[in-house]
Amino acid sequence: MLPFLSSILIAQAAPIAPAAPPKPAVVVQPQVIRPLPGKLDSVLVFNSNSPEVVQTEGILLSTFAKSGKSSPDAHLNQPLRGRFDIFAHHISNKVKTPEDLKTLYLGILVHNPTARPVTLNVLRAASYLSQPDAPFISLPPRTENPQGTVFAGPGDRAVGDVLRGLRQPTWPTQVVLAPGATQVLFNAPIPVESLTPPINGRSVLAHLRSTGEVRVASLALFAKTDASGKERAPTLEEWQTLLNTGTLAGPRDRSPTPPGQAGQLIYGRVAGVAQGSRWEAKVTDSAKSSRLTIPPVGQGFSYPLSTVDRGTFGTGQIQSAPLLARYPDTAYAAHGNYGIEYSLELPLYNPTADCQVVSLRLQTPLKSDKKISSLRFNNPPANRVFFRGTVRLRYQDDEGAAQNRYVHLVQLQGQQSDPLLQLNLKARSTRRVQVDFIYPPDATPPQVLSVQTEAWMSDPPPSSRQ
Repeated sequence: MLPFLSSILIAQAAPIAPAAPPKPAVVVQPQVIRPLPGKLDSVLVFNSNSPEVVQTEGILLSTFAKSGKSSPDAHLNQPLRGRFDIFAHHISNKVKTPEDLKTLYLGILVHNPTARPVTLNVLRAASYLSQPDAPFISLPPRTENPQGTVFAGPGDRAVGDVLRGLRQPTWPTQVVLAPGATQVLFNAPIPVESLTPPINGRSVLAHLRSTGEVRVASLALFAKTDASGKERAPTLEEWQTLLNTGTLAGPRDRSPTPPGQAGQLIYGRVAGVAQGSRWEAKVTDSAKSSRLTIPPVGQGFSYPLSTVDRGTFGTGQIQSAPLLARYPDTAYAAHGNYGIEYSLELPLYNPTADCQVVSLRLQTPLKSDKKISSLRFNNPPANRVFFRGTVRLRYQDDEGAAQNRYVHLVQLQGQQSDPLLQLNLKARSTRRVQVDFIYPPDATPPQVLSVQTEAWMSDPPPSSRQ
């Protein structure tokens, strides 16, 4: 074949590369941005999220004392007592050989270091796998979720259960620890062998209350085998051996950027004890006011949620829970506030002589730290999920009936979103709206809660029952 003809045939046969998708346009929405009133409480959170991907056995997070341990630096010597939370979120994947298909187990031990018995009450608790419990499926941006059957991902499902005050039957209601005793509180697999690709994750959230000081550790061990070669869960003795003689699990995540350091910011994964389980606030015009005056028609204001360093929308308010104890190569704060509950009361007040249509939205604008009176959104939103979780709304509708609704949201990067709720506020009246949600794992902060007064249309205003 002639050289030039061969080149032509090759050129004709070559596939045409698809055109790159157009970049989304940035929409600037004028908006007053206010710091969120309230603050985190003082409840401690055992936060185990590093390493996120676990490939080697070891200690994930330990608040045990350092004495008597082969690796003292793997133990943070941080007591927990009274009300505290346990949050854990880990993934098993990246297998290289058939041997790597062994099931990884996540274990949580509790220990009483005192000379008196300690009772540990499990108030609310849930844990799920991504496969098969809660796969990452595509869901609409907004879905009513009265029974908790709408979710995408194990973190989404777990925090949704805890928001409803549930405790899974697999969790004990109470654990009594004798002086000096250690018990297994949680012992569950993260299997990958039957999955393609072999990747799986598990999320855990539990609210507890103890009558005395306890120590807690989360650990990772691959399944042991019995005499017939069948996998089995690790025993208490095997978990204790790992705790006493093991090192930190790996591979380690990227080390975070020290606070205040310029240049690229690496937030890092969390492994430590954070202070703050719940952000409660009555959102009003000012600290001296008892109501939240709605904006003029066509205008709105927003309150940032789960703000992080360099992502405060100019408010200077970082909501990330501070860490009382951490490993040196993990995050300096609980960036993202995974598992933290937001409980926000909005006493909406219409100061005008006319009925007004007020909308409430949870939105995911583009992250910014600049002090400007606007939010930026993508049109269309970028194809990256930044929030998937359930929000509870409690209020009186336009007919005066009490409503308690659960709404599941999926939001992409830069998404403006449709209203969570629309109310018709009568002239010079106040209507209380309660907004509650637990910030879900696998979400990317920050978001904003926006209040907008809509233009009155010729048609009757939308009912809050819709």
